[in-house]
Amino acid sequence: MGTRQAGADLIGRARAGDDEAFRALTEPYRRELHVHCYRMLGSFQDAEDALQDTLLAAWRGLAGFEGRASVRTWLYRIATNRCLSTLRSAARRPAREWNIPGVEPPEPTGLGEVVWLEPCPDALLEDAARVPLGPEARYERSESVSLAFVTALQLLPPRQIAVLILRDALGFPASEVAAMLDTSVESVKSALKRARAGLRHLRTADEDREPPPAAGSPAEEAVVARFVRAYESADIEALVALLTDDVFMSMPPLPLEYEGPDAVAAFCATLFGAGRRFSLVPTRANGQPAFGAYLWAPTGVRHGTGLFALALAGDRIRSLSRFESGMLAAFGLPRSLPALGEP
Repeated sequence: MGTRQAGADLIGRARAGDDEAFRALTEPYRRELHVHCYRMLGSFQDAEDALQDTLLAAWRGLAGFEGRASVRTWLYRIATNRCLSTLRSAARRPAREWNIPGVEPPEPTGLGEVVWLEPCPDALLEDAARVPLGPEARYERSESVSLAFVTALQLLPPRQIAVLILRDALGFPASEVAAMLDTSVESVKSALKRARAGLRHLRTADEDREPPPAAGSPAEEAVVARFVRAYESADIEALVALLTDDVFMSMPPLPLEYEGPDAVAAFCATLFGAGRRFSLVPTRANGQPAFGAYLWAPTGVRHGTGLFALALAGDRIRSLSRFESGMLAAFGLPRSLPALGEP
C-alpha cells in the first residue's frame, strides 16, 4: 500500500472512531506541534494545554478534513488558531509577588512584562528538531527557541507572532499561512513585514554580542563549571567576574528584573544571605545551560527552589533567567535531594 493510500486508510478508520488510527495519524506531528505552541505562547504549561486542545479539536473535526492540505498543515492551522485565542485572552497568568520568607529582594532596575514565560526542556526540542524546515525559514532552529527570541515574540501582536513563526521559523509558504489564518497572502506579507521590524527593534542589543560557544563544547562546559563553583560556594566576586557588562536577570512569574553586574550581584547576595547555600543540578533549557537550584536545609536535605537558565556570550554570562520550583518536574528533576552521604 502506498503512503498516500495508507494515509487515506488511517483517516477513514479515524473518522469511524478508531482512536488508534487517529493516534497513528497525529503522533508524528505531536512534538513539533508542542514546540510550535510553545513558541507562540512562551509558556510550557500553556503550550501543553494548547496541544491537548488541538488534538481534541482535530479528533472532533476529522469529518471536515477534505484533504486539500496535508494532515500536518491542517494540524498547524488548528494549533495556531488555538494559540491565537489564548494570546488574545485577558486571563493569562498574572505576575506574582515575592514569596521567600525572611528575604527581602533589592530594588529592581525594571519590571518585566512577560511574566508568563517558562523554559522548555531540550529533550522536547531535540525530538522536534528532526523535522525539516521549509525552504523559506530564516532563523536557525537553535535561535528560534532561545529564551530571548521567545520573550521578544511575546511583545508582538498575536497575528504577527503567528505569521512570523509560520513563515520565518518554520518556512511555510505565504499561501499556506494565509489559508491557516483565513486571510489573504497580501495580509500575511504585511503582517510579516511589521513583525520583522518589531522583532528587530526588540533585539537590537543582541546584534553586537559575541556568540555563545557551541552546546556541549569544552568552552561552554568551562563557563558552566565556573558558574557552578561560584554559585555553590556563594562567591559573589567570582560570579561577577563571569558576567557581561550588560548582564540581565529576570525571574518570571515575578516581574523583577536586574540589569548590570552590580544589580545581579546584589540580588544573588540577598539569596546567599543568612548562610543560605545551594546545590545546582545541570540540565538544558531552550538550547541553553540550565540548573535545578536546591537550598540546603539544616538537616542536610536540599529542597528545590527553582530553575536557572543561562545565556552565554563568549566565555561570559549575558543573562540569567530564574523560574519557580514548579518547573523542575517538567525537566525530570526531583523536588528535593538527599543529604550528602545518604543513598
